Amino acid sequence: MGTERWQQIVSSVDYAFQPVVSIHTGLCLGYEALLRNWSSEGFQEIQEVFDGAYAEGKLFQVELWLREKAIRKFVTIRGHQKMKLFFNIDNRVLVMPDYSPGHTARLLRKYGLPPESICFEISERHELDFLGSHDTVLAAYRQQAYKIAIDDFGTGYSGLRLLYHSEPDFIKIDRFFIAGIETDSKKKLFVGKVLNLAHILGIMVIAEGVETQKEYYFCKEIGCDYVQGYLIQRPTLETGELSERYECVGRLNSEDRRAKTLDHALLHEQMEYLEPISIHAGGDASFTDMSLVFEKFRKSRDNNFFPVTNGHGEPLGLIRESELKEYVYSRYGKDLLLNKASGKRIMDFIVKCPVAEICTKIERILEYFAIDETSEGILLTENGRYIGFLSARSLLKVISEKNIAIARDQNPLTKLPGNTLIAEFLEKALEDVGSSWVIVYFDFNFFKAFNDYYGFRQGDRAILLFADILKEATNNGRFFTGHVGGDDFFAAFKVTDADADAVHERIAAIVDKFSHDVASLYEARDRDRG
Repeated sequence: MGTERWQQIVSSVDYAFQPVVSIHTGLCLGYEALLRNWSSEGFQEIQEVFDGAYAEGKLFQVELWLREKAIRKFVTIRGHQKMKLFFNIDNRVLVMPDYSPGHTARLLRKYGLPPESICFEISERHELDFLGSHDTVLAAYRQQAYKIAIDDFGTGYSGLRLLYHSEPDFIKIDRFFIAGIETDSKKKLFVGKVLNLAHILGIMVIAEGVETQKEYYFCKEIGCDYVQGYLIQRPTLETGELSERYECVGRLNSEDRRAKTLDHALLHEQMEYLEPISIHAGGDASFTDMSLVFEKFRKSRDNNFFPVTNGHGEPLGLIRESELKEYVYSRYGKDLLLNKASGKRIMDFIVKCPVAEICTKIERILEYFAIDETSEGILLTENGRYIGFLSARSLLKVISEKNIAIARDQNPLTKLPGNTLIAEFLEKALEDVGSSWVIVYFDFNFFKAFNDYYGFRQGDRAILLFADILKEATNNGRFFTGHVGGDDFFAAFKVTDADADAVHERIAAIVDKFSHDVASLYEARDRDRG
C-alpha cells in the first residue's frame, strides 16, 4: 500500500473511549482510546492494521496520524483537562527508520494539553530491546512527564523484565487474570503478588475487563486502584456519553453485602450449602421416615453426613452415615429402622455440631471448632436459621485468607496502611462534613537519583527511616498515616482552630528530622560535600 492508501485507512477508522475509574470513588482517571471501524477497510483483526504498516515501513507515520486523531477527539470530552488519554503504542514504532522524537509534544501544544494528559500504553506483545533504543525512548518519555502504563500485563514476552526497565506509572492486569478470579486460586495468587510488588514500587494497578460484580468486588478487596470494563461502561464512539464520575461505583460499594465485615465476606465465600434433612417437631412427625435418610446418602455418595433442621429451619445437629452402619450391615438392622414400631427415630441419630452466626468473628468460630475435637465443622446460621456449613478445611482457608487480607491492606515494606485503607479513610473524612482536616502528602525530592546512585537497598532504608519517623510522630492515635507506595506517604489529622498551628509544627518537625537523619545514609565524602 502507498502513503495515500494509509491516509485513507486512517481517515476511515474512528476511536471509541472507555473510562478508567477509581475503584473506591468512581472518579474518572482518564479514557483509553480504542481503534474502531478497521474492518470496513478489509482487516480481519485490529493487529493486521499495525502488522501491515510495520511490514511496509509506514508504522511510525501511521501511528502519528492515529495519535493526532485520538487527541483531536479526546479534547471534545467534557472535563478532558483533568483526564488522561491512555493511548496504545506499538513497540515496533521505536525501531522504525523514520522514527524521531518530539512529535507528540508538538501535537499537545497544538491542542492545548500538558504532557501529563498522555499515558502511553506499552504492550508485552512485541519484545523490547532494553539495551538499545527502546530504553532510551522510554527514559525520554518519563523525562517529558508522559505517563507510562504496561498493558495486558502477564500475557506477553517480557513480563517482569518490562516492569523493571520501563518504570511504569500504571500496570493494567489483563482480562485473562480478572475473568472468574473470585473462584480461581491461582489467579488470586498471581494478581495478589503483582499488586504487592507494584505498590512497593509506587505503581498504581488497573484491573482490565471487569464485567461482573463478583470480579469487581474481588478486585476491590485484593487492592486494585482502578477498574476498567463493561461493568462500568462499554467503549463508546460518542464522547457525550462519557462522565467525570461514575455513580455506579458508589452503588456497587453501597450494595456490597459482603462489605459488612471482612469476616462476614470470607465466611460467605467459603461456606458450602449442604441441603439439610428437615424434620418437624412434635407428634408422630418427629418419626421422620428413615427411608428418606437412606435415600439421601445413596444419592449423595460424596457426603458422609448431613445437617438436620427443624420446621423453622433451625439447625439441630448432624446425622452421620457412620452412625447408621451398625444397622445397615446387620441382617435385620435396616428393616428395624424402617419399622416405626421399633421406636428408633431420626432424633436418636443426631449428633451435636458447633453452630455460629454468620456475623461471628472468625477467631471465635475457630474456638468453637477447637473445643469439639470430633466435629466435622461448623453449622452457620443467619438470624438463627441454617444457611451453610463450614468444614475444617474451609475454616483454615478462611483464617489464611483473613491474614492475607490484613497484610494486603498494609504496604509490604513499611507495614503502614496502603492505598485501599487510605481511600477508605478519605471517603469517611469527606462524609464528615462537620469536621476540618489537615491532609498531608509526603514525597521525597530527588529520590530516583538517590536510588540510582546508592542502589535500591539503600533506597528502602530511606523509606523505612521516614516511616519510622512518621510512626513515632503520630503514635498518639490522632493521626492517620499511610504509605501510598515508593517514596510517597500520606497523613491526615482532624483539627480545630485551637490546634491547627500545632499540627503544622508537627508536620514541619517530621520533615526536619528526616532531612537530618537521612544524612546518615550517605557516604562520608558525600556528607562532607553537603
